[in-house]
Amino acid sequence: MKIGYARVSTREQNLDMQIIALENAGCEKIYEEIVSGVKADRPVLNNLLKQLRPGDTLIVWKLDRLGRSLKHLVDLVQVLIQNNIGLCSLNDPIDTTTSQGRLIFNIFASLAEFERDIIRERTQAGLSAARARGRLGGRPRGLPKKSEATAYAVETLYREGQLSVMQIAKKLGISKSTLYKYLRFRNVEISKYEHQT
Repeated sequence: MKIGYARVSTREQNLDMQIIALENAGCEKIYEEIVSGVKADRPVLNNLLKQLRPGDTLIVWKLDRLGRSLKHLVDLVQVLIQNNIGLCSLNDPIDTTTSQGRLIFNIFASLAEFERDIIRERTQAGLSAARARGRLGGRPRGLPKKSEATAYAVETLYREGQLSVMQIAKKLGISKSTLYKYLRFRNVEISKYEHQT
């Protein structure tokens, strides 16, 4: 059974667009919730998760409707997969009912696992370099923390060479210029030919 989950943060926002999309995706049941994305307590979502059975697919408009953070989302999806429950996001490259969707999710899961250590290592290296130059700290330059995981995913998919630049950008929901920015940030060499296409 396909079961939808729609969420907005405030009563001033409207659930209609999400509900229509979930209905069009074939959801037989749709759970609606009005709660801030950062709140841990989501009674409707908790109830929905208890109702899901093996073989069901949970469908959301976007992943940010479901998870409070990348770690929370990864933990939640791992539980779904262990219980043979699929997850499909209508506007993100995640559909754990397909092999490609599981690949993308596994990339995100790996990133979530290593993200904290990598950021810590970079921060320590940056502070050490700054101290060596006589500076006592300061905000490190680079990508915002929320973009780090996407940059890692871009690099992974780009190096695999299975998808074109446009396909990667579409799957990750970013523009082509942002994709190249992330590749430069990750120090990935981009061929002149590819940059022109």
